[in-house]
Amino acid sequence: MDAVLTHESPDRAQPPRRAGGGWWQVAWPIALAVLVAAATAYGLTDGRDVAPVVAASGLVYLAAAATQRRWAAWVAFGIAFALISLDKFADLDAMPWLLVLAGVLVVGGPASRRAHPWWALPLQTAAMLVLGATAVLALRLEPTVGGLLVAAALLGHAAWDVHHHRTGRVVDHALARFCAVLDVVVAVLVGIVTLTA
Repeated sequence: MDAVLTHESPDRAQPPRRAGGGWWQVAWPIALAVLVAAATAYGLTDGRDVAPVVAASGLVYLAAAATQRRWAAWVAFGIAFALISLDKFADLDAMPWLLVLAGVLVVGGPASRRAHPWWALPLQTAAMLVLGATAVLALRLEPTVGGLLVAAALLGHAAWDVHHHRTGRVVDHALARFCAVLDVVVAVLVGIVTLTA
């Protein structure tokens, strides 16, 4: 086990303990990610349409950091998925809602009764600012550049997911694995759609 994962400092969030779960513990987040990626890519003709997913990727981690609850990331994912689905199928603009939710978490996070680790909320807030700004910028660019920016942002966030999976910080391993696979698959699909459009 990595030394970082066993450090007992009160300033470090303790990773979840790995219990034996076999292949299913590894497989279900991957299977779910592929399913969500397929739903995300369904009917996609412009890579910029996936920009809200970039903002949502930051929101999920921010929710866990702001509440100091790993499971809050899954709740945030569910809310973001619902908003993005409404954006796709009912013409609701998800981006402002995702950014408002992020603002609420940043303002409400410091009011959390648990203050450790001190670095989690500022770090996830910075990531949310970068991802949110990138998503907004991608929507304002022409289709090819905007689509490629979305794909690059998703690949960058996949690296963020891998880091969090390795260190066991902020979110649980299943969510980090799910997000990494989702980000890579959607990035590849967005890149293909963007370059072949």
